[in-house]
Amino acid sequence: MLLMPKEQGKKMKCPKCDSELKKINVKVHGAENKVTSYQCSKCDYFEFEPMSSVKVIEELREAPLKIKQKIVKISQDRLGIYFNNNIIRSLDLKKGEEVYVSIPDKRHIVLEIKN
Repeated sequence: MLLMPKEQGKKMKCPKCDSELKKINVKVHGAENKVTSYQCSKCDYFEFEPMSSVKVIEELREAPLKIKQKIVKISQDRLGIYFNNNIIRSLDLKKGEEVYVSIPDKRHIVLEIKN
């Protein structure tokens, strides 16, 4: 476990090779906050700072489910999309259910499940 320095300004040391650790702010895809990581350039040891890690994990949990899908050709002039199992389970979708489709702009499609 990474030990924080007791004195302000004191450099942190790698627990494996005793070299100085460098503080790096790491961007996590889908999160606005960054995670603080302490990394050793000599032995490739790294560890994430717990408080910033928890912040990013909480932020990602609150974000909507976002999964990359491919558009497939169904017939001559028709395209379709398959929903993977995670989407099907999270929305409890069943074959034959109807949905409303709206297009608020050229970059978004909104599906509303009919109850």
